[in-house]
Amino acid sequence: MRKLNPSGTMNKTLLGSALALMALANTVSIVAAHSVENTHTTVIRTNIVVPAAVKATVAKLYPGVKDVKWEKEDGNYEAGLTHNGKKLSLVIDAKGNVLETETTIMGSALPASVQEYVAKHYAGKKIKEAAEIVDAKGKKTYEAEIGGKDLIFDAKGQFIK
Repeated sequence: MRKLNPSGTMNKTLLGSALALMALANTVSIVAAHSVENTHTTVIRTNIVVPAAVKATVAKLYPGVKDVKWEKEDGNYEAGLTHNGKKLSLVIDAKGNVLETETTIMGSALPASVQEYVAKHYAGKKIKEAAEIVDAKGKKTYEAEIGGKDLIFDAKGQFIK
């Protein structure tokens, strides 16, 4: 049997400590991800399992669309895609029901009252992104992103939040 010199014992101790720290770090990151998900914050996952009913809904509504980017949002599935040159985002429940469709539009396509509101309350700031949102009941709203903040307006362009 071979005797270990003091530095050999030290190397084993360091190796054991490093492995323990790596295991702990992995556990902490899993807990942190789980904690974030439970706060209803959108957590983007690259390898989520999307139910067949959800995929079938997208295929039926947008046949031939490829490169769908999937995210999990508050227990539902969000499909990001481009169709006829327009960027779309659909929120779909696990049964395949479309809860919301968001279509990216030009800021200039927002109702005039939205543009006036932005000019008055956010003078000098530009609309970074704009979208038209239609929920499952057909209710339309508009979204304007200004300075990292999303502003929501009703179908007539009146400020909601």
